[in-house]
Amino acid sequence: MLQTSLFLIDTYTDMKTDHSTSLSFPNFFKTHLQLNLIFNFLFFFLGLSLGIIATLYLTTISYSLHDIPLSLSSPMLLQQQLIPTPLLSPSIINESSCDTSNVSKEVQLHNMVDEEIFWKASMVPKIQTYPYKYVPKVAFMFLTMGPLPLAPLWEMFFKGYEGLYSIYVHPHPSFNETVPEVSVFHGRRIPSKAVLWGTSSMIDAERRLLANALLDFSNERFVLLSETCIPLFNFTTVYNYLIDSNHSFLGSFDDPRKEGRGRYNKEMWPMISISDWRKGSQWFEINRNLALEIISDQKYYSVFQNYCNPPCYNDEHYLPTLINILSWELNSNRSITWVDWSRRGPHPRKFGRGDINLEFLNQIRYSSNCAYNGNTTSVCFLFARKFQPNTLDPLLQIAPALLGFNF
Repeated sequence: MLQTSLFLIDTYTDMKTDHSTSLSFPNFFKTHLQLNLIFNFLFFFLGLSLGIIATLYLTTISYSLHDIPLSLSSPMLLQQQLIPTPLLSPSIINESSCDTSNVSKEVQLHNMVDEEIFWKASMVPKIQTYPYKYVPKVAFMFLTMGPLPLAPLWEMFFKGYEGLYSIYVHPHPSFNETVPEVSVFHGRRIPSKAVLWGTSSMIDAERRLLANALLDFSNERFVLLSETCIPLFNFTTVYNYLIDSNHSFLGSFDDPRKEGRGRYNKEMWPMISISDWRKGSQWFEINRNLALEIISDQKYYSVFQNYCNPPCYNDEHYLPTLINILSWELNSNRSITWVDWSRRGPHPRKFGRGDINLEFLNQIRYSSNCAYNGNTTSVCFLFARKFQPNTLDPLLQIAPALLGFNF
């Protein structure tokens, strides 16, 4: 009974305690709820702020990416951004791929400096097969002071043979005459520098022309011409003669006279010895392998720059000596550009209007004998030099009968 009474008293006491606790719970719950609301609001505000900042950042990046021609989904495009500018297309370089911001009114092929063009031109493909239909071409390189007064004759020469030739023109940089768009010479001007006769600037111009022509992998033969040059045969004859030849055409001979060996500078030894020294005409025709050797040469070029000064003339000695050292067996040791040195003096004879007739031109074309691919031929010269502007009209009158092409 006593135990029962004590149990009832304890139970009553516990119930009283629980009752007093339950009376204070609503206040505690109210306070806790308020704290939760505050913390939730703070987290919401923080998340909203971070979202706005992230959105602005991503939007900025998106706008920046629009200025870069790059897609993250295209690794090939990424590679193109990292490697140097590739070589120009194997096909003939056209005006659409050229920079036209030069001072001249005439369109240039590009605006690359010498160091860049020589570097690109010196590259040789390792794969021997072509990824396009290959047709060998002849590069006609015109080194001029300004205009091409005999251009109409050359227009007749090239007409109908597109795809078999390329044209490159190196005029004085101050020349700004516009070439008609219908002309084969339009847009064929390369970046040029002033050329002084007898100095290394002449060699620089020749190397510059070769480098530009080498960018077209279809060019197999390279002819250097001037504004006074004329063709002696039609295009078909010239093309076949050059493309089928086993040799290049550059005069290179040992001249024991003062005008030859007398120009050798002993400071050139041991890089260039007197037995290496050669003389010849600058008006050459060479194959692609020799063209690559010429524009890639730094060893002998620097020697000539330093030690070949008047009365030593770079244009008469550099190429003949270089080819004699490197690849004499690939050279026919003769020029295919005729010129008259019968008169004494530092310059050859010039021809005017009164000199032009069929007999005179046929004498140039067939009066010599020479070796061609192991055989003897009377066709030794394909071009002739020193024809003045006033010879154009009589040349155009004779051209159909002499050269076999019409207007």
